[in-house]
Amino acid sequence: MKPIVAIVGRPNVGKSTLFNRITRTRRAIVDDLPGVTRDRIYHDVCWDKVPFTVVDTGGFSDLELDKFGPAVRCQVIQAIQEADAIIVLFDGREGITPADRDLVQTLRRSNKSVFYCVNKIDGPRQESAVADFSVLGVQPLYPISAEHGYGVGDLMDGVVAVLPESAPEPVSDRIRLAVIGRPNVGKSSLINRLLRDERLLVSEIPGTTRDVIDTVCKVGGREYLLIDTAGIRRKARVKKKLEKFSIIKALKSLNGCDIALIMMDASEGVTDQDVKIAGYALERGRACVILLNKWDLVDTTSMSAEQYVNAVKERLSFMRFAPVLTISALTGKRVFTIFDIVQTIYGQYTRRIGTGEFNRILESVVAQHEPPSYRRKRVRFYYGTQLSGAPPTFLCFVNYPQAIHASYKRYLTGQLQKALGLEKTPIRLIFRKREKR
Repeated sequence: MKPIVAIVGRPNVGKSTLFNRITRTRRAIVDDLPGVTRDRIYHDVCWDKVPFTVVDTGGFSDLELDKFGPAVRCQVIQAIQEADAIIVLFDGREGITPADRDLVQTLRRSNKSVFYCVNKIDGPRQESAVADFSVLGVQPLYPISAEHGYGVGDLMDGVVAVLPESAPEPVSDRIRLAVIGRPNVGKSSLINRLLRDERLLVSEIPGTTRDVIDTVCKVGGREYLLIDTAGIRRKARVKKKLEKFSIIKALKSLNGCDIALIMMDASEGVTDQDVKIAGYALERGRACVILLNKWDLVDTTSMSAEQYVNAVKERLSFMRFAPVLTISALTGKRVFTIFDIVQTIYGQYTRRIGTGEFNRILESVVAQHEPPSYRRKRVRFYYGTQLSGAPPTFLCFVNYPQAIHASYKRYLTGQLQKALGLEKTPIRLIFRKREKR
């Protein structure tokens, strides 16, 4: 395990900006609006050849000022408890607040290595503002600018000097699972249930999750990376810049995952936006599982579970490869079945097919139903080979690639999935003209 460094402070003091600077990423959303970060965000980094994990946290604020205050504060306390070192940020422009004093008292009881920083100090001329914070009785005080990098090097040199040596981590072949869907369908509730921990904020208020949150869990000896994402609403209903950033990050998470867990609200049925989100995953070639959450709210007297699932499959006919599972994140019903399904899908998603086997099956499939002729000439398949996995991608050499109609490509895709044992994963077919020798 790597040592953990937590960044804490009241809202809008620059925690996410410092997190992004240390990690050299844009993982955390940064905005002038206070309270942007709510959940804990983790990222592995290496500073001066010392590996550790840095954690961004929500604002430690007065509980009565924010409807998410108690839950966010609980997340901050958990980050403090698990950290080996803590970076505290104060706002050098606004001065000391009661929330700052409250946080200092909390940290004094933690018995952890704490580094107190006065942020928004852009150069030596502004360092006089640091003296105002001496009344807190904490030393030393680091003058820094998270935005411009001033003083951050000295701060991090001090932090890594107190970190315990990290134990070597075993090589992991963890499966990356992105949980995506509309707002308020239960994405964070599902991850909390799978982790058996209140790791993420859960609220009936849509848009509670803003950042992409990665969490590792181990089930049956296998590691999984669970990626929680912000709810994806229709573009016409997205007005705020902050929500736009959240949705962009949610869609980007599809690029880095192996399997998308597409959550839908079973009590509402499949909406047009659900269909569009499934299309986003398919466009990126992700394997998928359709999760019909809130099954405990569905009235099955008028329609059986089997009939309901069949209706969903019909609505999502463009991705018949994706298994459909009815679950309840609230009660835990069938949620751990997800891992069994994921194991099967991942095996197919990463499978490699020998060239000989693929060509025998390709020849048989084409012989059963040949493509239409092209300008009165026969369309011939010469041979094919697998280019890559995740998803399985095959290159087929033909005499007239432009003659392969979308309907015939669908026929080939469906038949090859069945014959190759890849029914639960998307496959890609690329057609190319054979070069003359």
